[in-house]
Amino acid sequence: IRDSINAEYMGTHHSNGFYVLTCAAMFVKVIKNRAYFSRFQVKWRRRREGKTNYRKRRHLVTQDKNKYNTPKHRLVVRVSNTKVTCQIVAAKIRGDLVRAAATSAELQLHGALVGRTNYAACYATGLLLARRLLTKFGMAEKYIGLEKATGEDYLVEPKDDDRRPFKAFMDTGLARVTTGARVFAALKGALDGGLNIPHSETRFAGYNKEKGSLDTAKHRHRIFAQHVADYQRKLQREEPEKYEKTFSQYIENDVKPDDIETMWADCHASIRRAPMAKTLNETFIV
Repeated sequence: IRDSINAEYMGTHHSNGFYVLTCAAMFVKVIKNRAYFSRFQVKWRRRREGKTNYRKRRHLVTQDKNKYNTPKHRLVVRVSNTKVTCQIVAAKIRGDLVRAAATSAELQLHGALVGRTNYAACYATGLLLARRLLTKFGMAEKYIGLEKATGEDYLVEPKDDDRRPFKAFMDTGLARVTTGARVFAALKGALDGGLNIPHSETRFAGYNKEKGSLDTAKHRHRIFAQHVADYQRKLQREEPEKYEKTFSQYIENDVKPDDIETMWADCHASIRRAPMAKTLNETFIV
């Protein structure tokens, strides 16, 4: 009997120094059988594609029953490799309804020729969206927001009459919710533009967790892309070849480190002056 058992089993040597006996006719239980597949539930398409977090979406879309058919708006911010997209969206049965939208590609019309995806571009895109939405609903003159970006936290206050500020909730999608993330730069731009968005200053760039306070100087430093200017000066001084490759668009458009803050300040002013502009001629007052 022992000889027959030894004939059926074969020893397999592993790198950690022991043998595992395997049988030539070993029984393997089939887990994914016909009964398994008959009960298998396919996940929704956008979940399979890795595009939508439905657990987060359910909380953002669900409206209180005592508010009846009042739409619940979301500030949707998505950052890609080439641009930033901001939208104000309301969920409907037939699908999401976009109230207003803005992309960082439009910032070129307002004088921002370079830097389409950095922190400053996200802030400006959020500001453009807020001013465009309020202009569309006739609330731009009533809720001006914070006219000059100081880096301080700001939340619009309602006026005395019956028309309250436009309220939306932040939708970060699948982005990592970390302090100083670019999606929160778009949130800050929308806040300064006059929208009412529940938030906390703990996610803005410059927040110190140990001190429990926001360093407004550091936050303003990011809003005007001074971290980009500092890196530009460093490469100019230490690695000229890498500078020419990394900042080729800046060199092509003749944007120097000392010009970056002025460029973004002029961009903010142009956005407030003409938020509905779709062509270059519309950004200027004739």
